[in-house]
Amino acid sequence: MLRKGLITAMTSRNLVFVAVLLPAMTAAQAQTFPSKPVRVVVPFAAGGGADIIARVMAQKLTDAWGQQVIVDVRAGGGSVVGTEIVARSAPDGYTLLYAANPFSTNAALLANLPYDSLRDFAPITMVASAPLIVVVHPSLPARSIKELIAIAKTRPGQLSYGTSGNGGPQHLAGELFKSMAGVDMVHVPYKGGAPATTDLVGGQIQIGFNSMVTVLPFVKSGRLRPLAVTSSQRTTSMPELPTIAESALAGYEAMTWWGILARAGTPAATIGALNTEIVRVLKSQEIRDRFEGTGEVVANSPAAFAAFLQAEIERVRKLSKSTTIKLD
Repeated sequence: MLRKGLITAMTSRNLVFVAVLLPAMTAAQAQTFPSKPVRVVVPFAAGGGADIIARVMAQKLTDAWGQQVIVDVRAGGGSVVGTEIVARSAPDGYTLLYAANPFSTNAALLANLPYDSLRDFAPITMVASAPLIVVVHPSLPARSIKELIAIAKTRPGQLSYGTSGNGGPQHLAGELFKSMAGVDMVHVPYKGGAPATTDLVGGQIQIGFNSMVTVLPFVKSGRLRPLAVTSSQRTTSMPELPTIAESALAGYEAMTWWGILARAGTPAATIGALNTEIVRVLKSQEIRDRFEGTGEVVANSPAAFAAFLQAEIERVRKLSKSTTIKLD
């Protein structure tokens, strides 16, 4: 009995020791994070808006941490390829996902994803949100949203709009536009925003719902004609450009977003350390300047970003019931 009591007492003391030691170890790990290079997986084609911002962030984090932050572009499968890489990575904070709208769209519309979008990831922060801009090739005579709708109705199935891929913000914006305007336009998915913009400028497709970052240079040079923005309010960069809602389709709104996630199971202290430094970088003047007039830096908490993702997945599910949007 005495021996059993001693063993029980020793076990209890050991459990208390572990309970006290583990938080201290976790905190120490967070203070030394990162101790090796960090990889940020961008599941979209190189040269697009996501890739551009990710590289700016990576350089600033490299400077802050003294460890290389590597941008690893892994496009394919509507962002599924790159996202799965992070879902299968070690839960240590050294492999991060630079996510955008396809993350929530795939979760809402695809039944056989090789990962669970909510259970397999730990949100760190939402980077930013931004409207899209509706642009047309100059060969299309439309100079307003009303004129675009009128032309599309006289040419059903003949006009095409290109996007960065199935399930992306451009795809959602285009399908919502088709549904509310009652027009038939062909969706042409590309492997990223950059090749879609290239074909739009070249006239292979006529219409784009593009990020302002990627198309503004072509708008300013006259190679693309802007018609409207997809947000509920006009943008400060082009205040003369109306919204789709005020132009013709009341209630229309479509936004793009970006965020950073880690593998689920990453220690809470590491998630906190990542959030602190990434938010600091996002609030820097250089990053804010990148979004000036074209979007808004969010830089929120892991809990706030998690709540947004849950709400966004549900929003897309509801949207899919009132539009023709489908993912193959």
